[in-house]
Amino acid sequence: MNAKKDKIDIRSLSLEALQQHFIRMGEKAFRAKQVYEWLWKKSCLSFDDMSNISKELRNKLNEEFIINGVKINTSQVSADKTIKNSFILHDNHLIEGVLIPTSERMTACVSSQVGCSLTCKFCATGYMERKRNLNPDEIYDQVVLIDKQARENYDIPLSNIVYMGMGEPLLNYANVLKSIEKITSPEGLNMAAKRITVSTAGIAKMIRKLGDDQVKFNLALSLHAANDEKRNTIMPINEQNSLKALADALKYYFAKTKNPVTYEYIIFDGVNDGIQDAMELARFCKHLPCKVNIIEYNPIAFASYINAGEDKVEKFADYLRSQGINTNLRRSRGKDIDAACGQLAIKEKTKVAEAV
Repeated sequence: MNAKKDKIDIRSLSLEALQQHFIRMGEKAFRAKQVYEWLWKKSCLSFDDMSNISKELRNKLNEEFIINGVKINTSQVSADKTIKNSFILHDNHLIEGVLIPTSERMTACVSSQVGCSLTCKFCATGYMERKRNLNPDEIYDQVVLIDKQARENYDIPLSNIVYMGMGEPLLNYANVLKSIEKITSPEGLNMAAKRITVSTAGIAKMIRKLGDDQVKFNLALSLHAANDEKRNTIMPINEQNSLKALADALKYYFAKTKNPVTYEYIIFDGVNDGIQDAMELARFCKHLPCKVNIIEYNPIAFASYINAGEDKVEKFADYLRSQGINTNLRRSRGKDIDAACGQLAIKEKTKVAEAV
């Protein structure tokens, strides 16, 4: 029998559950709070580094528990200083996360699943099989590692987090929300919820749940067409989550949270780049306060889409602005290392030793 598998994953326990374990071990409950602080406030991945804990207790912790820390497998630096990482998980699965530095902000783009079950035609991750959901601590660890990278490389801490890496965050709902709780809590990393954006391909019932839970973070919808027929082709998820269902869910979400929504819109040449498409998008924008980010398309080997020309993109944006819609053009970052939007997919083999 594998002794490692018999140990309890300590970061899967709430503080209350950990206190109960400590009492059963004959330890004082306040010791559990000290350990909990090491895990979530100080991001400690080794019991031996917990310096205010006695050696005897550290030995007990090593016998009973395990910390399944995420490690950097490989890193690549883009010409624009974007850093793409592949991370190795405790079961040897690989995921990707990106540090995106700009003059205004330092952003971590994190993954929420190993692979993805959705099949968006423009996204490299959509051509991968979904292996499993990430645990809250695995998402948290990506943030910690990317923050360390930002400080070491650019001497600036993280300012923003986007859940726009591999996977559909709302199909890993509970773990994503728990990870955000750990990232924003004063007992954790104490980041402001308003600095976090969760991006979804559009799961209507889960958008409603975000409203019921009155979340404080930002929501972005990966839209790419405001016409059901076109969106069905680009994003098959639309067949079960029509634009009307999404609009109704978003209105419900806004009524509950008062948070405006961001629509992400990639303009594909000859697909969704006409003035008619812009008119349809403008109509969709009237449902609730929102802004539109027009995103440059990043080609992938599996798909035949190409980015619309600059003239068309400018005309599209100008039309939206003429309708009073807050519209931003987003240039791709890290395209030369396949780190840009829609390009994340595991290509390399594991470069570090296999976990024992």
